[in-house]
Amino acid sequence: MKKSVLSLSLACLSLLATARTEPMNTFVDNLLSKMTLEEKIGQLNLLPGGDITTGAVMKSPLADLAANGRLGAVLNVKGVDKIRALQEVAVKKSRLGIPLLFGQDVIHGYQTVFPIPLAQSCSWDLEAIEQGARIAAREASAQGINWVYSPMVDIALDPRWGRIAEGNGEDPFLGSRIGEAMIRGFQGNYGRENVMACVKHYALYGAAEAGRDYNTVDMSRQRMFNQYFPPFKAAAEAGAGSFMSSFNVVDGIPATGNRWLLTDVLRDRWHYDGFLVTDYGAIGEMVAHGVGDLKAASVQALHAGTDMDMCSDAFAKTLAEAVKAGKVGVEEIDRACRRVLEAKYKLGLFTDPYRFCDARRAKTELYTAEHRAAARQMAAETFVLLKNDRMPGAASNGEDSRLLPLKKEGTIALIGPLGDTRSNVVGCWSTGDTPDRYSTLREGMERAVADKARIVYAQGCNIYDDEAVQEAGTFGRPIPRVDKQAARAEALRLAGEADVIVCAMGELAEMSGECASRSDLSLPDAQADLLRRLVALGKPLVLLHFSGRPTVLAWENEHVPAIMNVWFGGSELADAIPDVLFGDKVPSGKLTVTMPRSLGQVPLYYNHLPTGRPVREGEQAFRKYRSNYLDVRNDPLYPFGFGLSYTTFRYSDVALSSTTMGPTGSVEASVTVTNIGGCDADEIVQLYIHDRVASLSRPVKELKGFRRIRLKAGESRRVNFTITPSLLTFYNNDLREVLDPGDFDVMIGPNSRDVKAAVLKVE
Repeated sequence: MKKSVLSLSLACLSLLATARTEPMNTFVDNLLSKMTLEEKIGQLNLLPGGDITTGAVMKSPLADLAANGRLGAVLNVKGVDKIRALQEVAVKKSRLGIPLLFGQDVIHGYQTVFPIPLAQSCSWDLEAIEQGARIAAREASAQGINWVYSPMVDIALDPRWGRIAEGNGEDPFLGSRIGEAMIRGFQGNYGRENVMACVKHYALYGAAEAGRDYNTVDMSRQRMFNQYFPPFKAAAEAGAGSFMSSFNVVDGIPATGNRWLLTDVLRDRWHYDGFLVTDYGAIGEMVAHGVGDLKAASVQALHAGTDMDMCSDAFAKTLAEAVKAGKVGVEEIDRACRRVLEAKYKLGLFTDPYRFCDARRAKTELYTAEHRAAARQMAAETFVLLKNDRMPGAASNGEDSRLLPLKKEGTIALIGPLGDTRSNVVGCWSTGDTPDRYSTLREGMERAVADKARIVYAQGCNIYDDEAVQEAGTFGRPIPRVDKQAARAEALRLAGEADVIVCAMGELAEMSGECASRSDLSLPDAQADLLRRLVALGKPLVLLHFSGRPTVLAWENEHVPAIMNVWFGGSELADAIPDVLFGDKVPSGKLTVTMPRSLGQVPLYYNHLPTGRPVREGEQAFRKYRSNYLDVRNDPLYPFGFGLSYTTFRYSDVALSSTTMGPTGSVEASVTVTNIGGCDADEIVQLYIHDRVASLSRPVKELKGFRRIRLKAGESRRVNFTITPSLLTFYNNDLREVLDPGDFDVMIGPNSRDVKAAVLKVE
């Protein structure tokens, strides 16, 4: 009976889906029947617009292509007036009046800039992340943009890779949930304030060898399915409108031309029906990978399942000739063209090509007070308090003796090159930002203390002593070069006269992101030298560490009393930092990346496979013929999921509703969490699972659930997780999803290291 009901329900859903798509199918069928081969290929052509002016639109090569039906989408044109002018050319001058897509990298906000994605993930706040994507869509669509290249759901384990800043960290479970939230926020129901999401980079881009951007990737397929593919599968099932292929090779074949990846897995296995675009110039780059000339690369990419060519001009130049030569079938071009037309239909562009060109929205819906408040709140949730020791010379009397939060009194010396910069607070990939409207940290701290305290500031040093290295990391967001001796002397003088020192140091915004790989993840030399001198003064000192990746803070952890990773918090960072620094808000961020003790440990991640010769977690002494280093402990400096608070949380033992579970059952796992400190605060409770015995070696632990809760001082709450068989499955070497019976460790705690455990037997 249950099976019959289920079959009937699935049949009803199928009929409902068909009813919804039938008008689109009929419309697209009719349009395709009218199109010439050249017009169909034109829909597969995406070209950059650059800084084209409104007056020059009619004379631009883009206008000629649009008028002749040889253009499907445009990249990086900003402004309603410019976008409307180009859209009018496409709609009014082309033979069939097919509208254009207008795409842009809207990664973490538009003019209201939210924290970089890696920072957002450290909030573990799916509602806030979805809201941030919704606000980004509202602002971008108010400027005429209808397609955004986000979310990036690449799993990244090597912090040398700069684009780790653009993703959600190292965990596939959390990355899947964040990707789903962002897709909901961006796309909604494809209303006038929504945009189409583009999930990237499919796939494995975050596994580039040596952490060097665009580099080689090679791994087993079962690792792909278990560790790297889950966020992409989740995004496909969440209904993302488009996917973007990656630059790297997969099984030795460029992803853009890899049929197994794009068709066998994405289309056939996951049943994805959106359209697939290349990354910038990727078809042209296939030539460098050795697939042949541009025509051969185009043919291979189309055969593989690529629908749209971004900025290689390869499809436009070669596909018509390839059809004549019999290397490409018209049905393949029809298939790709259909998917692009369907995307335009879903966005409502055939009904109203100018629905995203409302000049009134552009004047009233960008950088509003409501949007800024949301960005400020999210930024405060992303900061990760890594260390908070007693103030020098203070007696130990619990939380009251901790250095943070600071009091709004006395003289506070703000020192460091990140303390008075506007353009660097937002972070990388902020293509719609307007830095002149944003505050510096110095200005935010001055507002926060008002007349209660005095803020003095000195830049103190350069980013790097080497001017060329510093210049490479600025990329349009410069920091003034200063005289080393004079700047240091000024900083030490002001710090010596102050009651508390706050150091704003770390990376510049463009030292992470695309083409921003680093071989040394320690604090840059000029800043490290100044920090050591400031610490030597013996005064209370807080390090506000700016970064777009995990870094190595071993010396800082040993010598600096308080450290807070503030990442790059977006346009409202200047006010969000004082909110937490002075205790108006309590830090609640938790790491979604593992932070190593030494660069030599990289890649270092919590959900690793066991070794046959392990050492105990946290063991300090070297052990011969064991899997360890001569010169550094195995364990990280700060583990995945770690983050301190201004209060203290106590966890009870783990309780299971049953110690056994059948293959179709479920079990409740729970703990009681108590806020035993003196302030109300948020805590992120984390569930991990370890499969003790399986047909494949399984990770030592895997995140399978989390809850963000708020507890008043003294309050307790029971936190429950439902464990189902789907949380315990994995892909075997035949790429079949399986659940092996046996014992599973069920672990709950505040991070991946400090957990309480119980054993569940699956029968």
